[in-house]
Amino acid sequence: MSMMQKDPLRELTQQEERALQKLAKSTSERIDVVKRANALLSVRAGNSYTEAAKVAGYKSNDTISQLVRRFNQRGLLALAIAAGRGRKPTYTSSQQSRILVEVQRKPDHKEDQTGTWSLMTLRRALRKSDLPHVGAETIRQVLHESGYRFQQTRTWCHTGYAQRKRKSGTVTVYDPETLEKKESSS
Repeated sequence: MSMMQKDPLRELTQQEERALQKLAKSTSERIDVVKRANALLSVRAGNSYTEAAKVAGYKSNDTISQLVRRFNQRGLLALAIAAGRGRKPTYTSSQQSRILVEVQRKPDHKEDQTGTWSLMTLRRALRKSDLPHVGAETIRQVLHESGYRFQQTRTWCHTGYAQRKRKSGTVTVYDPETLEKKESSS
């Protein structure tokens, strides 16, 4: 015998129902979003929370009860993951800027034992100074987020910028079509 539901599912608008049906059939959407959409559609069809949990692949009807409550309050936003979930950044913005300062510094041949920066030589230099536990992958991510790419010259260069020799001296120029070129090569 099924119990009376505390928070029954409210009436769906046509837009919400279409969006739920589209999400439930989607193959490119996140799996958890598809499961939530299937659960809501099952409840909408008149199934109990327990049956909806089985249809969507959940173990408990409490999960469906909480989902319905969130959906009644927030609508389709209830399908998304709540803000604040996931891993927090390990390195602060000042530590990330320290990585960028280091890559912009010309390596000292004797101290750094290199003429150009690689991820491993950058890691070694940063571990000697401020960041004793920084990894090469973290350095790579910070550099990529800041617009740096590893070039064919085996150095890390800020993408779109180039040093040009002029009569007046060396100048730094920027290619305004950098974004278009990066997107077309991807």
